[in-house]
Amino acid sequence: MSRKPMARPGGRSARVQEAVHTAVRELQAEVGRPELTIPLVAARAGVTPSTVYRRWGDLQELLSDVAVENLRPDAPPQDHGDLAADLRNWAEQFIEEMASPIGRAYIRDALLGAPDGDNAARCSQYAAEQIGVVLARAAERGEDAPGVELVLDRVVAPMMYRILFRSGGPGDSGGAASPGGLTAEYARGLVRDLLDAPGAR
Repeated sequence: MSRKPMARPGGRSARVQEAVHTAVRELQAEVGRPELTIPLVAARAGVTPSTVYRRWGDLQELLSDVAVENLRPDAPPQDHGDLAADLRNWAEQFIEEMASPIGRAYIRDALLGAPDGDNAARCSQYAAEQIGVVLARAAERGEDAPGVELVLDRVVAPMMYRILFRSGGPGDSGGAASPGGLTAEYARGLVRDLLDAPGAR
């Protein structure tokens, strides 16, 4: 997943965050998630464990912060020339990334670290911003387009529901290669149903 960190205040605070987040990503790749500890992360980042505890509280909060930043898109959606193509391609990329093992792990960590729903709201905002770019381009081309909330409800919400609750469980007909039916075809179908619905555009 190609992602970038969220903008944060500069100075030492930003340097500490970058070092700690980098340490988490490196250690997850090297030793695995179960072996991660705050002292291990702090040693790799070159800071004291107390610095990490003060900033993030505990390991789950740290992993959640890293996950939210890794879920943030690093570029605007590609422009394919018309609304239908733009939405189809965005939805296909979204489902591919979010339904992957790495994507699911990020989503899980993001949600576990913020029971008040703040992280979920931030991740939802990422999607809304990307969709907003697509719809603004359509408007500039003179195309009729649905609202951002309608796209979130009709396209993003069904995909996230399947990712969170129907990933290979009983009754799943998606097959081993597509848990919960999370395929590009499914994403394209959601976009098609949205744009074909009366009053959608």
